[in-house]
Amino acid sequence: PETGMVFILGKSGSGKSTLLNVIGGLDKYDKGEIIINGKSTNQFKEKDYDAFRNTYMGFIFQEFNLIEDYSVEQNIKLALELQKKEATDDEIERILKKVELTEVSKRKINELSGGQKQRIAIARAVIKNPEIILADEPTGNLDSQTGEQIWKILKDLSKEKLVIVVSHDKESANIYADRIIEIQDGNII
Repeated sequence: PETGMVFILGKSGSGKSTLLNVIGGLDKYDKGEIIINGKSTNQFKEKDYDAFRNTYMGFIFQEFNLIEDYSVEQNIKLALELQKKEATDDEIERILKKVELTEVSKRKINELSGGQKQRIAIARAVIKNPEIILADEPTGNLDSQTGEQIWKILKDLSKEKLVIVVSHDKESANIYADRIIEIQDGNII
């Protein structure tokens, strides 16, 4: 699908994150084929994967992967700099509004709560306007109230983009997913 929210569910160690990393070109695979936008990734060289990740994919990691000494604004701009683009102040403001954090744009990452950091990670993934957003346990380190806020933001994004989420949270999947894929021992069941 081009839009919607797909949950990949499974227990710890089942292969969920590995599948997400293979889809995103972070890990290689040796069997099968992955086709995204009509293109097979089988023959991709490293530079092809780099271009693919920078153009089509936005990543949201469980551990946020933000630069603690940078400001919120600098962290978000970094995603575009990798594409040799620059974010305008209006773009930063728009994206921070989407994740309800306009008031923290100048603050350092190390001054923020876990929920704020995750919303900044979402903003960073979205600023480059990817077609697909890959989220690895995006609520895994958050309390349930903050987690629900993150699910709502991702669900809203899924109206315009394909959001693929790896999670063990079946309850949230039943509420927010348009499609659920379950994995057990590396196999889709």
